[in-house]
Amino acid sequence: MADTGGNRKGAPREILPGVQVYSNPAEVARGAARLFVDYAWQSIARHGQFMVALSGGHTPRMMFEMLASAEFRGQVDWAKVHVFWSDERAVPPDNAESNYGMARRELLVRVPIPLANVHRMEAEKPNIGRAAHEYEEVLRKYLELDDRGFPRFHLIFLGVGNDGHTASLFPGTRVLRQTSRWVSTPMVTKFNTRRMTLTLPVLEAALRVVFLVVGPEKADILHAVLQTKADPPYPTQLVQPRDNGLKLFLVDEAAAARLDPADAPKTMLQAKATATPRAKPGKGS
Repeated sequence: MADTGGNRKGAPREILPGVQVYSNPAEVARGAARLFVDYAWQSIARHGQFMVALSGGHTPRMMFEMLASAEFRGQVDWAKVHVFWSDERAVPPDNAESNYGMARRELLVRVPIPLANVHRMEAEKPNIGRAAHEYEEVLRKYLELDDRGFPRFHLIFLGVGNDGHTASLFPGTRVLRQTSRWVSTPMVTKFNTRRMTLTLPVLEAALRVVFLVVGPEKADILHAVLQTKADPPYPTQLVQPRDNGLKLFLVDEAAAARLDPADAPKTMLQAKATATPRAKPGKGS
């Protein structure tokens, strides 16, 4: 596991296997920035480049601000970093709701990353389905494939919604079923709009998946995700990296308030019973 702080001030405590608790959201963001730096160095040393998918939200914003700060900016070989996104709203890049737009403002224009290394989801296009196919071609161009033929990120950052969704994989959406697609455009009924998202097999193909979860409003769902066996499972529970991939939760004390260290997580047992079928990749769904 990468260095997440050791005995330094703000170091987390592991309340459950793979669940690291920090004192507050700022420390979660700092821990995430440290992981970004550590995994970037590891990936560049081993693979010559670092392929990372970012997410939106308040905690990632704080992480971006830290990565762009003098403390962290010089610790990353940005010329060898390729940035992608786990999901995107169907809005222009300059819209306040754009995940790319937020990352650009808080991070990408503040670090020396080549423009050619930034690969955004163009979900604002009139034909969002075609845009999803185009993004699959971008992934095919830059990422290596796992033994099942899905693109393999070195790191994917994700969040957890109050309903258990992650990326734009919401409970009950068709994209949770068996799919050979890499990128999908599910209709999000609660918002009456489509979004673009990496699919479950792509999330599971990653070497490392890190969830950032903060705030008292996330305490109930975090407990449900980690310590209950939901039927059907929450999308967050379904994300189980294959081939000994790492699944890590960085959470603050408020989000961890309902977690019981004496109660082992149920998600691994559940994952075995609801594993994603082995679909061959292609353009079908």
